[in-house]
Amino acid sequence: MTLTGANRHDITQLLPLLDAVPPIRGRRGRPRHRPGTLYGDRGYDSNPHRRRLRERGIRPRIARRGVAHGSGLGKVRWVIERGFAWLHAFKRLRTRYERRADIHLGFLQLACALICHRELMKSF
Repeated sequence: MTLTGANRHDITQLLPLLDAVPPIRGRRGRPRHRPGTLYGDRGYDSNPHRRRLRERGIRPRIARRGVAHGSGLGKVRWVIERGFAWLHAFKRLRTRYERRADIHLGFLQLACALICHRELMKSF
């Protein structure tokens, strides 16, 4: 998770965020460091970024600008939108009151921990 100013484009943080992904555990052998596929909306449509993703072994599934809707990304994008809705349930995150980024990041991490705790409690 990264925190930037409101006037920064999301695409500027795409590659640094992918580089910060920790090893993914699960199967035996060498742990994966990168996802196999990246889904994105039209805001991430950029040929240089698509090329850099392919160089890293990541298949880009990004909707193209100027193409009619119906790319099929809604089947997987609702998970992210649901996560944003859960974060916006915390009013302090929906409207940023803190001037200092470290305090806002702390509240964001606390909200993520509370959301994970709530979802884990549903499974028991």
